[in-house]
Amino acid sequence: MALFNAETTKQLEDIFKGLKNQVNILLFTDESNCDSCNDTTEFMTEVEGLSTKILLQQFDVKKDEEKANLYGVVKAPTIVLLDEDKKDYGVVFSGIPAGHEINSFIAGLIEVSGAGEELPVEMKAKLETLSKPVKIKVFVTLSCPHCSGAVSKAHKLAYENANIEAEMVECGTFPELANQYNVSGVPKIVFNDTEELVGNQPFEQFIEAVLKA
Repeated sequence: MALFNAETTKQLEDIFKGLKNQVNILLFTDESNCDSCNDTTEFMTEVEGLSTKILLQQFDVKKDEEKANLYGVVKAPTIVLLDEDKKDYGVVFSGIPAGHEINSFIAGLIEVSGAGEELPVEMKAKLETLSKPVKIKVFVTLSCPHCSGAVSKAHKLAYENANIEAEMVECGTFPELANQYNVSGVPKIVFNDTEELVGNQPFEQFIEAVLKA
């Protein structure tokens, strides 16, 4: 049974006409221990069918351990977006990007295809001063209307700076991580486990937190 109805399918096909170059989706599942992997696989398969510029490859996080290690993937389901040359920008989704998170997933595809909007010059200049690795975790729930904006901002920063990796973490799929990071409200954004923001804050605050971390 199709996940997207005819209207949604048409909308997504129209949106994906804006993809500039091919995007490679790497989907890591775990057939031995993953309640949501089948749904995520079905979701990604339908997305792939909506554009010739989207290519899906699927791996098992345990059986394809070498590939998982290459992209730092340790849990399932995890989605990594690569550009047409299979360059990794650190744009990661842990958990199915459905519900409101389809918006951040669409934004990620557009970004990695090379069709994202330019950051203002002053923000780019600030970001270019970053010289150390920063990992951003954005904790979300699929029913949260403000979370996708925070995820998209984190992914934008990862796309812009090779020192940054940004990961959406869906709390319902990974409750142990949500507990570990004391997530009581979403979106909660954690930078290198040292700096935190709560809520879909402006880009300027994301950049300040990245530089502090």
